[in-house]
Amino acid sequence: MVGAQLRDTAQELAAVLWREHTVYRERSGGMVIRGEHVRRWISLAPAGGRDEILVRAGRILDGGTTAPARSEAVVPLSAGTGVLAATCRRLLADAAADAARPAPDREAAGRPRGSRKSARRNGSGRHTGFSSWVILVCVAGVIALFAYSSAMHG
Repeated sequence: MVGAQLRDTAQELAAVLWREHTVYRERSGGMVIRGEHVRRWISLAPAGGRDEILVRAGRILDGGTTAPARSEAVVPLSAGTGVLAATCRRLLADAAADAARPAPDREAAGRPRGSRKSARRNGSGRHTGFSSWVILVCVAGVIALFAYSSAMHG
């Protein structure tokens, strides 16, 4: 019963949200609504309660693959298509806002503010690392060896 009701709800919701859409059943039994033209998807799946569904929204990436859901909500199935559509629009707006934000720099993501790299950018902090000192000492040694060799051979 829940599967048929979920399918009907997904069909109604898809018609409210997008003119162009594809509705299909997931392997887990939930329903997916894809809006290729807006590059977004919505998933409806049975939630823990009898009359509740889990609504998730995400983006469709280049090549047609789907990005993981960025936001989700649990909605009573008896709430109606209008309430469900409003929830989906909010989740889709969240997914769009996530897509608009620039991706965080992977290297800087785990680093606290005021770290060594930011100190370097400000002009303060340590400028020369250990490997740079090793290179400088080697270059100085080669120059000294050349000067000694030139002085001895004349």
